[in-house]
Amino acid sequence: MNDFNENSNEQQVQQPIGCLHRFSKTIKVVIIGLLILLLMIPMFMIENLISERGRTQEEAINEVSEKWSLAQTITGPYLNLQYSVVTENKNDKKVSIKDLILFPDELMVSGQLKTEILKRSIYEVNVYQSELTLKGSFSSEELKKSRIDMGQLQFDRAAICLNLNDMRGISEQISITLGDSVYLFEPGMDNRGIDNTGVHAIADLSELKRSKKLPYEIKIKLKGSQSLNFIPLGKTTRVDLKANWSTPSFTGNYLPNNRNITEKEFSAQWQVLNLNRNYSQVMVDYNNSNIQDIENSSFGVNFKIPVEQYQQSMRSAKYAILIILLTFGVIFFTEMMNKTRIHALQYLLVGLALCLFYSLLLSFSEHIGFNPAYLLSAALTITLVGGYMFGITRKKKPSLIMSVLLAILYIYIFVLIQLETFALLAGSLGLFIILAIVMYFSKKIDWFNE
Repeated sequence: MNDFNENSNEQQVQQPIGCLHRFSKTIKVVIIGLLILLLMIPMFMIENLISERGRTQEEAINEVSEKWSLAQTITGPYLNLQYSVVTENKNDKKVSIKDLILFPDELMVSGQLKTEILKRSIYEVNVYQSELTLKGSFSSEELKKSRIDMGQLQFDRAAICLNLNDMRGISEQISITLGDSVYLFEPGMDNRGIDNTGVHAIADLSELKRSKKLPYEIKIKLKGSQSLNFIPLGKTTRVDLKANWSTPSFTGNYLPNNRNITEKEFSAQWQVLNLNRNYSQVMVDYNNSNIQDIENSSFGVNFKIPVEQYQQSMRSAKYAILIILLTFGVIFFTEMMNKTRIHALQYLLVGLALCLFYSLLLSFSEHIGFNPAYLLSAALTITLVGGYMFGITRKKKPSLIMSVLLAILYIYIFVLIQLETFALLAGSLGLFIILAIVMYFSKKIDWFNE
């Protein structure tokens, strides 16, 4: 009787142990899944670090730009003509002054830009000095088309206006040759322009009443940073720019009609007609909507240094869960097939090494560029994980397999980052192949220890 009770107790003890043994692989998979979720915490912190470094770069660029001169947008020249409006209310008469804006018939800009790179800590900012010539002519033709009573316009107190984004960029005094006369510009707009920042000159333009074209010419030396833009105010606007910069980015509403880019410099020519924009040559009682249409018609060139390491680092970090998942999968299959026991802590250490790759990538890329940094970070991570696997298993084959797998994964992710048009297609096909390989090896495992 005692022997029967002892056998019953042994069966009761062995039953839960046998159950745990039968589902041990499933429990291990669940633990690995929890570890992967746990590793998302350091990855979240690394992604925040990448974003923070990107913001620091922007702050450094803005700080240098503010001290040198901001990106410039040139609006003008154009004329501001005032006229009196009399309103009667019972026995009272009120006289108010209104503004009329007249844009030039032709606006031709030619310019030579000299760029240079300034440094703030580890960050580089591109700035430029430009010599620009603005030529063209004004006429009263558009005033007549708009049926403006020119007798009411104060031509003797006309304001010649030129808007700039940042007045600190002006290197020399600016003057305008208008017909046979020369006028010096004064700072500020004196409430005569479509924008508050810029320069103006008061001139007697009574000649415009006699249907005479007034040619003008402005020479300006202007500093700026990052970009140079223009507003196409002329019936016909032509811009011809040359600069010692090899990676221009043409921005705004209009692309150049012609461009020539070499390893040391570029040249570009634009032509914009008044029919290409959404405002007329004469603006009476203009409002914020009209000003917005003018600002939205800008075009020009961007001189930003092509720095993409933060965007590329962030894109590569998005694939971290894929690399961690596949690496843990290979370790798990190695453990099952080679009858090697690998502790959960060892999985965690491998995962932390994979997370550290992105920190290394970010750090190196700020000094040597993204591509060399990716190669160096991948080599260090592969060496660390492969060596650790050899230390755990004491076998060359599993560590070699792990190293080759990581190398393939890092190459695959690098290709995806470089691709733009076919990134989705390449990524989907790659994931399909990876899933097929995992399914193939998973069927070789005795999941229930039978």
